[in-house]
Amino acid sequence: MRLKFLVYLVPVLLTACSAEKKAHKAFQYGKYQNALEIYKKILAGSPNNGQANYFVAESYRLSNRIKEAEPYYAHAGGRGLDRDSIQFYYSQSLKANGKYAESKAQLEELLARTTINALKDRAKGEIDGLDYLSKLDEKPSYYRIKNMELINTPAAEYSPVFLNGELYFTSSRTNDKIYEATGTPFTDIYKVASRGANVDLATVAALPSGINSESINDGCATFSPDGKTMIFAKGNSGKRKGTNDVDLYISRYRNNIWSDPIRININQPEAWDSAPAFSPDGRTLYFASNRKGGYGGTDLYSAQMDTRGRFSRVRNLGPEINTPGNENFPYMAEDAKLYFSSDEHPGYGGLDLFVVKRANAKTVIENLGQPINSTGDDFAIFLFGPDRGFFTSNREGGKGDDDIYTFVNEDPNLKVVNYYLQGITYMQDKENKRQILPNTKVSMLDERGELMQDFVTGNDGKFLFRVYENEDYNMVGESDGYLVKRQAYTTKGKSVDPSTLKDLVTNIVLDTLLILDKIEINKIFALENIYYDFNKYDIREDAATELDKLVQLLIDNPEIKIELGSHTDSIDDNSYNLQLSQRRAESAVRYIVQHGIAPDRLVAKGYGEEKPIARNTNPDGTDNPVGRQKNRRTEFKILEIGVIPKTLESEDVFDEDKYFRNDGN
Repeated sequence: MRLKFLVYLVPVLLTACSAEKKAHKAFQYGKYQNALEIYKKILAGSPNNGQANYFVAESYRLSNRIKEAEPYYAHAGGRGLDRDSIQFYYSQSLKANGKYAESKAQLEELLARTTINALKDRAKGEIDGLDYLSKLDEKPSYYRIKNMELINTPAAEYSPVFLNGELYFTSSRTNDKIYEATGTPFTDIYKVASRGANVDLATVAALPSGINSESINDGCATFSPDGKTMIFAKGNSGKRKGTNDVDLYISRYRNNIWSDPIRININQPEAWDSAPAFSPDGRTLYFASNRKGGYGGTDLYSAQMDTRGRFSRVRNLGPEINTPGNENFPYMAEDAKLYFSSDEHPGYGGLDLFVVKRANAKTVIENLGQPINSTGDDFAIFLFGPDRGFFTSNREGGKGDDDIYTFVNEDPNLKVVNYYLQGITYMQDKENKRQILPNTKVSMLDERGELMQDFVTGNDGKFLFRVYENEDYNMVGESDGYLVKRQAYTTKGKSVDPSTLKDLVTNIVLDTLLILDKIEINKIFALENIYYDFNKYDIREDAATELDKLVQLLIDNPEIKIELGSHTDSIDDNSYNLQLSQRRAESAVRYIVQHGIAPDRLVAKGYGEEKPIARNTNPDGTDNPVGRQKNRRTEFKILEIGVIPKTLESEDVFDEDKYFRNDGN
């Protein structure tokens, strides 16, 4: 059964007789298989016992067998039980059994009765999802699937990952220890030699005991691109102490062995953390968790991993992806599409597989449709090519519990276009010559200002980011001793038409430069396009746009204090020009202060016509309008450089070196 790493829910209802007490105790401790067996014995003598029916139904649901819960939800009820939630989950069990009309009828009845807004929203969403299925079935499907019968057994096989000619997967095939939540054996991680979907059955072997543990569920492995770092889930011993103890562990492959796994501290003590998946570049780890602050049962999260193997910045993927239901088994493909499973997004029942696509900076979530999805649980997809891969399903007609399937996408128009932005970080010396600036942190922000990726350049100053069609970005460069540089970039107008391409996969590489300025006392920087109406000092709309950039620069560089200098040409006398330029400088400073910058970081200075950078008149005495325009300028000068104490990341940072530097390598 997939999701051996179960999330436990503890009810509060107490019952009277000793059998019910025993069953309820098993239910409280997450021993759902034990609980439902006892409750079924009670039902044998009292088939209309609403509480016993309820706990059997809930035991099936919480152990991921909601199909089997249907007849018990139909008779569930009684004092102290939530009628509305029973009806909602009854509709879910009907849906899981393909009884869509009956499921919709239950939801419509619930919608008309319940006063709970959150439940109303879920019921509306489910009804819309059921209506969507007919439209989904009208779409052509180019997927062809096949059960991988060679490696599947009557037990569970799931979470396939292909790496360097080997297929890794999770299975309960040989374990004789029983997990009391589901009544099935504990799981371990296995591998088998494979050429794509062609496996050599004689090579199937469990990973060593340092990775797999007795009477513990181990599974859902993911690997860094070089194959030397493995992160996997471990936990749920089935004992009371083991409830919600599923955590993510890390191991390194050195000297031909996997090191003893260490729990990484992006886990939360009271949370269930599982289903890890590295991004193709190995910089981001995706995973599922039921930690507090989420949107539903299990949500999808990401964490950043730096070049030293340290994790930080755990982020919920947000309400566009996460729902009041359960999202699980994230996977980021080479083409930067995020796949995941959900029981709440519109689907056929149970867990369905979905893909997240980006279109014009917007997120679009698509159900993969049949035959990938079914009324069963469909999850844990992995692509070993742009048009083929693996996934897991417990659909009818399989060989056992959960089975691994392979698929191929035969869409004749399938073309994968990947866009990348590569660049080099530079600094300018005193002679305005560019020099490569190494060890620069470059961050890529989307048009909403949210961090997408970051990267620290090496000695060559090079960086590379994944970007998407028709989107606006901001690159932010940071290096000690230099002003933080924020630079816009757009991919609009730079797309290629996939229909014109011959290859299945095309990589488009775009180029840019990022030039940082050294922080130096009295260094002067020109502000472009700061214009004033004649004889005026009010901030015009076009000037405000440029001053907003200066506000952002001051936010990005909180350690500097600046002088804002205003200059005029030589029209009118010097005394008047000094006063006018001072008023203009003060007006600009007021604008900046109004936008959140502390007044003590700013000095307004009017220079009038005293510091021209071009001739106001030509050598023959005639007017020089080009020179005058250059002289009518606004500049800022760095006056002071303070020290801003560095703070730790808001999330704990896991330093992998701390655990592996003394492992004998």
